[in-house]
Amino acid sequence: MPSKEKEKIFEVAEELKKKAPTENRGFKVVITGKGGVGKTTTTAILAHLFASDGYNVLAVDEDPQMNLPFALGFNKDKASTIVPLSKNLDYIEEKTGARPGTSWGLFLNLTPDISDVVDKFGIKIKDNLSVLVMGTVVQAATGCLCPENALLDAVMRYISLKRNEMILLDTQAGVEHFGRALAKGFRHCVVVTEPTFNSMDVAKHTAELARQIGIPNVFLLINKIRNEKDKEKALKYMEDDKLFDEIFFTPLDDSVLECEPNVEPILDKDSVFVQNLKQLKNKLEETNKKT
Repeated sequence: MPSKEKEKIFEVAEELKKKAPTENRGFKVVITGKGGVGKTTTTAILAHLFASDGYNVLAVDEDPQMNLPFALGFNKDKASTIVPLSKNLDYIEEKTGARPGTSWGLFLNLTPDISDVVDKFGIKIKDNLSVLVMGTVVQAATGCLCPENALLDAVMRYISLKRNEMILLDTQAGVEHFGRALAKGFRHCVVVTEPTFNSMDVAKHTAELARQIGIPNVFLLINKIRNEKDKEKALKYMEDDKLFDEIFFTPLDDSVLECEPNVEPILDKDSVFVQNLKQLKNKLEETNKKT
């Protein structure tokens, strides 16, 4: 990306942050973990579960692979129609009506709700479920605030959430997003892992960072459990840690791979996998009502 374009995206982000509400907690959940543990599947199923219960859900895809729309049910044949928010300033100009440095017009004069943001930037999956694709660029330097992430951070802060509205943020793999403090302002964090030492170690580090930036509710989802031995091993890794408010488990389920990438067929099955994610969904809802 040319340096001038980067500067202008940073400028957009700064303008959005200036106009963001100073107190807008809302129901915001960040879902994170190392690569391949099931973050996107978890995000998509939770999004559908919340939408089925009447929430207006905005699922946000920060992962550069941009798989979340397809996991939610967006037609793969229409992949070419997905334009990431961060792709270029021409797209931003088209959606907002102005370029940075000129007049940002109505978009910056109002505090938009989810419907405004979806109309300008998002993809509607169904009436009360939409997805925003960021298209971030993975950078080698940990903690590097690239312009795409600065813009996403600003948009997340800028959205005004009403009752029964929520944001689910599917992050890129690793902990860089916490290094950039992208998840500040989120009240709930779900760390997804699998029962291996490396994955659990990353989960612990992620939870520490989530606590450092002030996320009060941090949950652990241990995915791909094959048997009771896997569960016991995972709990042993965590026995001395008080990083998580509660731990949830989902089994290794072949039907998830069979339905990939679209999670919708899984929701029709009364499986342990979905039932356990419903428990996590209910816990998120319960803690949100308390905060």
